[in-house]
Amino acid sequence: MDGFASLLSGVGIGLATALTPENLLFCFIGVFLGTLMGVLPGIGALTAIAMLMPMSFYLDPATALIMMAGIYYGSSFGGSTASILINVPGTPGAAVVCLDGYPMARQGRAGVALVLAALASFFAGCVGILIMMIFSPLIASVALEFGATEYFALMSLGLIAAAAVSGNSILKGTMMVALGMFASVVGMDIYTAVPRFTFGVPEFFEGIGLVPMAMGLFGISEVIASARTVQHGQVRKVDLKSMFPTREDMSRSVMPAVRGTAVGSFFGIIPGIGSTVACFLSYSLEKKVAKHPERFGHGAVEGVVAPEASNNAADQVSFIPTLTLGIPGSATMALILGVLMIHGITPGPAMVTNNPEIFWGLVMSFWVGNLMLLLLNIPFVGIWVRLLQIPYHYLYPAILMFVCIGVYAINLSVVDIWTAIAFGLLGYVMRVVGLPIAPMLLGFILGGLMEEHFRRALVLSGGDMMTFVERPLSGVTLGLAGLVLLYGVIAAMRRKPAISASA
Repeated sequence: MDGFASLLSGVGIGLATALTPENLLFCFIGVFLGTLMGVLPGIGALTAIAMLMPMSFYLDPATALIMMAGIYYGSSFGGSTASILINVPGTPGAAVVCLDGYPMARQGRAGVALVLAALASFFAGCVGILIMMIFSPLIASVALEFGATEYFALMSLGLIAAAAVSGNSILKGTMMVALGMFASVVGMDIYTAVPRFTFGVPEFFEGIGLVPMAMGLFGISEVIASARTVQHGQVRKVDLKSMFPTREDMSRSVMPAVRGTAVGSFFGIIPGIGSTVACFLSYSLEKKVAKHPERFGHGAVEGVVAPEASNNAADQVSFIPTLTLGIPGSATMALILGVLMIHGITPGPAMVTNNPEIFWGLVMSFWVGNLMLLLLNIPFVGIWVRLLQIPYHYLYPAILMFVCIGVYAINLSVVDIWTAIAFGLLGYVMRVVGLPIAPMLLGFILGGLMEEHFRRALVLSGGDMMTFVERPLSGVTLGLAGLVLLYGVIAAMRRKPAISASA
């Protein structure tokens, strides 16, 4: 009963926060901008949040988080639009939707595909919110007992998992994590105040800025890469008359939506996995359980519904480890973590009790945001269709201009602009040579926190390194991290002979 009473109390606090006129306005702005960025090919949630992060610095912390979260799950809603209409995924997870969404569009059923994708996203989002409401306080209450060793171990597990599943090479993923951690130590030492790796640049004494780095790695590099690769395609026309699914479409969509939601909810909470992996796994599951798997790839509604549900469920539950443990499950969640830290709020178990209006306000804003997205994505689909007709050679220079303005506006520093440009060029080179970018950002976000907890644990233990394995939870977590690393190495070794044989 106490747990239920605390849940009702949290819901009341959240509604009082989420339903204020200011928060409703910025929730709508967030989901609208998220949908807008999700529709545009090559942008996606990560780039959108990186570019729009400066908007949140002048807002109340709860309002800022509500808006940034709206951008995040709004881009997931919008990401399937370009996939269905022009066969170009707006987000990485939406690439799976291309397989059956675009064939449906070629059959004159683009409107049906868009409606089913929106309904599946709404259903999965609602389930993800319920999971977050129920399990977040429980996880936070347990995590209140964590010490410096446990946090260091959990962050190690998250970074190793990110490196292990970031691509075909665990070595490349580990290198990028290490590079991000190295970038995180630039600036004044947290204990001695001695400048480290600043090269005499005063602007670096407080460290490399998260916003210039994120905007460069994901905003500028994405624009450069997309400008070279994304080409304007023929946009399928959609009208309201063509958007009504048949009874058969609806009946065939129910169980794929349920299975997709389950897959996304499970994998979304695991650090380093993310929604993209969940989408592919959900699609593969549907092909295995289907009576006629040969329909997939030729316009099967299950191939649209399942990955969309999985994508949005994973996006919602990924907030659980980010807010309750302070450990981002993905690079996008790392940016959300950065927004909280910039506003002086420490994510973790204490956030649920010390800042209930922010935590529960965010949770209840999800309900409002999902309803707004349903209204934005179905009746106003014509707006997104017209948006896809804008030539990209007009669109991308405008994006670069707003990136530079956003970076400069934070500290009024030209050095920040040059930093963003440098990371943009670095990010583009990394894309060309096949180095994963997301692990680098995770390493940067968690690197400073890991150093702080590592040094604090050693101070408390008198310099005894065994403290990390003697404490049960940290020892078990580090053991899991070792198993994940071993799995990544074995998987990479198995892939090499397969690649050699195919060559």
